[in-house]
Amino acid sequence: MEFSEIFKLIGALGLFIYGMMVMSDGIQKMAGARMQSILSSITSSRFKGIFTGFFTTSLIQSSSATTVMIVSFVNAGLLNLRQAIGVIMGANIGTTMTAWLLVIFGFSKFSLGDYVFPILAIGVPLLFVNRGSLKNLGEFLVGFSLLFLGLSGMKDAVEGLNLADNEGFRSMIAFLAAQGFFGIIVLVMVGTLVTVVVQSSSAAMALTLSLCGTMGLPFEMAAAIVLGENIGTTITANLAALVGNVHAKRAARAHFIFNIFGVVWMLLVFHWFTKGIGMLMENTRWGSPFAGANDESIRYSLSAFHT
Repeated sequence: MEFSEIFKLIGALGLFIYGMMVMSDGIQKMAGARMQSILSSITSSRFKGIFTGFFTTSLIQSSSATTVMIVSFVNAGLLNLRQAIGVIMGANIGTTMTAWLLVIFGFSKFSLGDYVFPILAIGVPLLFVNRGSLKNLGEFLVGFSLLFLGLSGMKDAVEGLNLADNEGFRSMIAFLAAQGFFGIIVLVMVGTLVTVVVQSSSAAMALTLSLCGTMGLPFEMAAAIVLGENIGTTITANLAALVGNVHAKRAARAHFIFNIFGVVWMLLVFHWFTKGIGMLMENTRWGSPFAGANDESIRYSLSAFHT
């Protein structure tokens, strides 16, 4: 294991996070007041709230951005707690679209990483245009390109680390596998910690996808890490709520409690649920994510598990 590859991985992860931020900012600016109008005009209908949360998060590719907006709207009195919880539920579903986009366009044979420089060539000049809409489009294209450039760098760095042949990494995986349920709990904690540190569940998910399969991380262990990422992602909204009123704090806590309950019930049926995902994937062209699985099968299965 070379330290240069570790630094390359950290740098690529940073580029991915920055690209995600720039892309999300560009989309939010393009949507402008319309997005805020949609969010702030939510009725008491739970299903409308869930759909709005799903649509908004799928669009801006950041559940943290959506939940922070929701907390700010609750703080301003534009939404009540009941309405906010519906949107937060939808945001949790919408954030799973990121994994599918990464798997389809970042890890497949058709990789957008091969086209980032032509996209950058279009996006960068638009940043210097005075017209706001074109400038925002340029910001989106640049962020989109940097995101997949970072993802490509993460893949290369993980391959360079050659973890599958690293004795220490293999011993750690074998040790955790032998611990049974306790090992799963440890991996959930790892996923939570990583997401809290990088402040992005999408970045944590991209890193997890990079480590899957022949890189050394089995499907069930990767799934446990993903559960932890769903807890870690709630920290952003709770930090934003620190300066808010009591209603904003309740909305942020509702996000945390909702995700905690989701992880707890999943842990109770973890073994059966992952086996069910395996049976479901057996009937697809990717195949089962278990014994003898290829990288593609594990990554698609992990995306299905997350959803």
